[in-house]
Amino acid sequence: MSVVVTGAAGFVGSHLCERFLAAGETVYGVDNYITGNRRNVASFENDARFTLIEADVSTERDAIARAVRDVRIVLHFASPASPVDYARRSLETLDVNSLGTRTCLDLARAHGASFLYASTSECYGDPLMHPQTEEYWGNVNPVGPRACYDEAKRFGEALTTTYRRVHGLDVRIVRIFNTYGPRMRLDDGRVVPNFIKQALSGEPITMYGDGSQTRSFCYVQDLCEGIFRLARSDRAAGEIVNLGNPDERSIREFAEVVCRLAGAPLEIVSKPLPPDDPTRRCPDIAKARRLLGWEPKIGLEEGLRRTIEYFAPFAGAPRS
Repeated sequence: MSVVVTGAAGFVGSHLCERFLAAGETVYGVDNYITGNRRNVASFENDARFTLIEADVSTERDAIARAVRDVRIVLHFASPASPVDYARRSLETLDVNSLGTRTCLDLARAHGASFLYASTSECYGDPLMHPQTEEYWGNVNPVGPRACYDEAKRFGEALTTTYRRVHGLDVRIVRIFNTYGPRMRLDDGRVVPNFIKQALSGEPITMYGDGSQTRSFCYVQDLCEGIFRLARSDRAAGEIVNLGNPDERSIREFAEVVCRLAGAPLEIVSKPLPPDDPTRRCPDIAKARRLLGWEPKIGLEEGLRRTIEYFAPFAGAPRS
């Protein structure tokens, strides 16, 4: 039996393929390389149990269906995920989380497989509840500059849960909080690669707002372990689960840690906070602990050391 991972050449998707291969699974990876990069799968691309399918999950459903067989889990991780990417690819972001999600749900249904949808903490918007639990409905601007991502993910959740109600499909949803680690793109616009690139290149740190806004950073291997457990758990059918690190840090504190570990002075250039940028973000992971026996193991400093080591050869030369 096999596993399908869309967005396989992306940051999280490639690590997820690696985790399932390590467990002895046969993996079909699907990617159209809009934001993914084939070198992310280079370390396991020649594994006989891995097949990489170049296809657009939004428009090439028949090609994908013909290329896979004996599917038991479909994991839909294809989507631009950084503000830079989904601003540039806003329509594609809407498509992949609507048409693409429908393709993956139908694939799972045709094979009698389970389906796991990669959602996001952005579904909570600028939250009025803190920390955020899975029961919270969110505070999202449906027509703002981030709506192409936030609302696309919320629609993907609605589509996923509707397939469970209408067709009885075994579905699971993961709401992913800020994640970092090797294989991120230095130029993807998110705070971790931005700060690391600037620190390693000797540039001032660009800080939006006064730096008091908070995030909770989870190392990618921890995240993928949680997703792996969620996908395989007999207790998780129909569940929505937060995965992230509840170690909440201010953006200024995070900048201080990055600069210290990179051996760079802390010099800040302040810019206005972008519209609808959340002021606080921290997951309640009680459900993940209870349902999956999961919590993050890798602390921020250890995770950042590994990430800085990965990025060091590329500092000053963003990966494309």
